[in-house]
Amino acid sequence: MTDFPIRITGIKTLVVNAEMRNWIFVKVETDQDGLFGWGEASLNWKTRAVTGAVEDMAPLVVGKDPRDIEQIVRTLNKHSYYRLGIIGATAISGIEHALWDIFGKSVGLPVWRLIGGKTRDKVRVYTHLGLGDMKSVYETFDPGSLRDKALQVTELGYDALKVVFIPYSHFAVDIPSRRHVGRMMETLRDAVGENVDIMIDFHGRPASIAAALQYIEELAPYKPMFCEEPVIPGDTDALRMVTERAGCPIASGERLVGYKEFEPIFQQKAVHILQPDLNHTGGILEGKRIAAAAEQAFMGVAPHNPNGPIAGAAALHYDVSTPNFVIQEEMSGAVPWYDDVVTTPMKRTGNSWEVPLAPGLGVEVNETEAAKHPFKPEVMHTLGAVLADGTVVDW
Repeated sequence: MTDFPIRITGIKTLVVNAEMRNWIFVKVETDQDGLFGWGEASLNWKTRAVTGAVEDMAPLVVGKDPRDIEQIVRTLNKHSYYRLGIIGATAISGIEHALWDIFGKSVGLPVWRLIGGKTRDKVRVYTHLGLGDMKSVYETFDPGSLRDKALQVTELGYDALKVVFIPYSHFAVDIPSRRHVGRMMETLRDAVGENVDIMIDFHGRPASIAAALQYIEELAPYKPMFCEEPVIPGDTDALRMVTERAGCPIASGERLVGYKEFEPIFQQKAVHILQPDLNHTGGILEGKRIAAAAEQAFMGVAPHNPNGPIAGAAALHYDVSTPNFVIQEEMSGAVPWYDDVVTTPMKRTGNSWEVPLAPGLGVEVNETEAAKHPFKPEVMHTLGAVLADGTVVDW
C-alpha cells in the first residue's frame, strides 16, 4: 500500500444551538477531494471562547498531514506557549476528533480499529431524566415528578439512568435536606426496581467531606451504581477520604484536563470509576492513556458526555476499544431535529449502542440544516445556585 501525502488546508467551526446547549462542531479540511473530518468541542457557556481558540490554533495545523495525530496534538499543546486550561484543551479535543475521522476515512476503517481494536461486542449506555432536557436534569426535586420521568426512561429500554437531586449545599447539611435526598432515592428505587442501575450526580455541591458523606449515608442503602463528584474537583485527598468512607462506589473526573490532572487520583486510588470527558481532556489519545493508567489502579472508566452527537460518536469508538470501560453517558435525540442536522453511528438496541462499521467516526453533518440553528447564548442554570441567605454555592 502506497502512503500518499495528505495536507490540512483549513479548520472551521460550526455552532449549532441545541436549545439548552450550543454544540461546537469542528471541521478539518484537506487537499484531497471529499476528504475531511468532523470533531466536537462543545463547552457550556464558553462557545465564543472555544471557537476563538480553534481559530487561533489553526495556523499551527494547516499544512500538516492530518494522520500525524500525536505530533499535531503535541504541537498544539507546546506551541501555544502558555499552559492550556479547559478552553484550550476543548479546542484541541475537537480538532483531534476530526483528525481521527480523517485517518479512518483515508484507510476505510472505523476509528476503533485504529486505537486498539474491538474489546466488546456492544457498549452499555445510560441517559438522564427528560432524555437530555436540562430543565428535567437539573430541576427535578419532587419525588412524584422524579418517578414519572424515570419510568419514561426505562420504558425506552434503558436499564441505567443518572439523576441530579442533591440540593445546592454548603459546609453543613440540615436534617430535612438529608432526609429529602433519602426519600428521592427511595422513590426512584421503588419505581425502577433492582434491575436498573442508578447514578447520582452530586455536581460537587457539598463544600465539605462531612456534607458529602451525610448525603451518601442516605443514598447507600439503595445501592447506587455510583455517586459522582461528591466534592469539588481539585483536592484528591478529600476525594479519597470520601471514597474510603462511602460504602458505595464513587466516580469523578469530568472536569479534569489531561493525564497530569488524573495522575494523583491513580496514585491515591481516590475513586472507583473515572469519568474522563473526551471532549475536554485533550481528545481520544489522551483518554486512552488515562484509561490504561486507571486499569492499573483497579479503576473502570465511564466517560462523561452530556455534549452533542459528534462527541458521542468519539466516545463510542473509545468505548469499543477500551478494556476497562464500564458504561457510557449519552444524550442522543436531545432535540427533535437531532437526526436532521447530523447522522451518527450510535444505534441503540435496548441498553446498548451497536459497534459501528463505517469508516472514520461515521458522522455526516448536514451543514444546511445546521445553519437553521445558529448560536444563541445558553441558559445560565448556574444563576440558581444561591442559598436562602444569598451565599453563592457550587452549581
